[in-house]
Amino acid sequence: MSRLRMLQVWIATVVLSIGVAFVPGVAADSTQTFTGKVSDAMCGAKHTEGSLAPAACVRACVQKGAKYALVVGDKVYTLTTSDQSALDELNKLAWEQAKVTGTASGDTISVKSVTAAK
Repeated sequence: MSRLRMLQVWIATVVLSIGVAFVPGVAADSTQTFTGKVSDAMCGAKHTEGSLAPAACVRACVQKGAKYALVVGDKVYTLTTSDQSALDELNKLAWEQAKVTGTASGDTISVKSVTAAK
């Protein structure tokens, strides 16, 4: 193989390697903001606990082990986070409109931040 051809192959390999290393970093940073009503994954958009107000039902379900959820139109996203301040904000905003920023994967949002919707 000639030197020129070897140099071309080497440059192509370097460019492809950089591209492969860069693409996952771009894909991982697909943070979005969702606006919807804070609920829980067990009840979703409908709360059937007749004796409790919807906000109290959300808090009770979460206390029993359900995850928080965000109801956006007809879609219910399960919210996952270990950030205590985000969990506190979700508790405060139970059954109220909120803006949740995070990364969606299917029906789950990995939460980065939560604020009240205006």
